[in-house]
Amino acid sequence: MIPLQLNYASFLMTMLTLCVLFLPQFSLAQDHVFGSWTAWFNNVRFNHKWGMNNDIQLRGGRDWTTNSLLLVRPGVNYYVNAQQTASLGYATTLVTNELAANSRRITEHRIWQQYIINSPMLNIPVQHRFRLEQRFLQRPDEKAFAKRARYFIRGIIPVSQPLKTSFHRGLFMSLQNELFFNIHNQKALNGRFFDQNRAYASLGFRFSGKYDLEAGYMNQFLLRNTTPNSMTHIFQLAGYTRL
Repeated sequence: MIPLQLNYASFLMTMLTLCVLFLPQFSLAQDHVFGSWTAWFNNVRFNHKWGMNNDIQLRGGRDWTTNSLLLVRPGVNYYVNAQQTASLGYATTLVTNELAANSRRITEHRIWQQYIINSPMLNIPVQHRFRLEQRFLQRPDEKAFAKRARYFIRGIIPVSQPLKTSFHRGLFMSLQNELFFNIHNQKALNGRFFDQNRAYASLGFRFSGKYDLEAGYMNQFLLRNTTPNSMTHIFQLAGYTRL
């Protein structure tokens, strides 16, 4: 029983460290808003080396009334081995309803590359994802090109079974954090290297090795330049399919 408690504690400490890495920046947030995101994350494997992924997200905007966003992000997977996957893909965003006052409509197209490493951390299944994005931004008065780097970590903790056994069905908790960094043309964005942080905790159910459903809370901190920093409190409902 003691080793299991240490496993939970070690993983939680890792996630906590990532979440508070930029705590001084978070304390500067002046604009607190609320929203809701609905997401579907899908992976399809064609054979032992190739597959595809796609996620579709509808993000409710400021206080669920304005700036709602539709994100579509398909990609191709190459399975390096059982624990590592390289991907290449495209993404686009579309604002789906009216904008808030003084907001500028932004259309974005992205090319992205990512590398995923699945590596258990003290018996907890943990995914590390490294992603690069080439962003083509279209605003009413200008077009801009920028690059962004992202680091994502996610762990799933089964509620009703030991960590050392394979998890195929049952209730689980998930913890994740993602950091965003502007690595090219910062002046077209917020003028800073650091862009945003997303911390997330959820409760979900795994129906089988192919299907998960979860609901949770996401805290999104955005570092701004000419407008107040923003902290969005998000309810997220997400489905995962692995076919």
